Amino acid sequence: MNVFLWILQVLLALAFGMAGVLKTTQPKEKLAANMGWVEDYSAGMVKFIGAVEFLAALGLILPAVTGIATFLTPLAATGLALIMIGAIVVHVKRNEIQSVVVNVVLLILSALVAWGRFGPYHF
Repeated sequence: MNVFLWILQVLLALAFGMAGVLKTTQPKEKLAANMGWVEDYSAGMVKFIGAVEFLAALGLILPAVTGIATFLTPLAATGLALIMIGAIVVHVKRNEIQSVVVNVVLLILSALVAWGRFGPYHF
């Protein structure tokens, strides 16, 4: 199970790391072409969400790899699960069902990492 959790951590870190970099480096207008939800939020909020996602991606990997402050790994996974709950709410309101499905999968995977790293498979 430990190896499985590591694989999930790496996959989640890649997904959220790339999404975070994209949201923090691209102008809101350019993001709106593929992420319609950004139209409902300020450019600063979109960048903030991206920065949080990127930092959480780092939190999934770096503490565990370095052995320093390993309690941050399950906290990062919990934070990502909370972000996905918010994303689900936004996409349901916008009737973007395909995005909801993706967010539910990411929520489940993040929650699984949080459960495993807080519980029986902590570092």
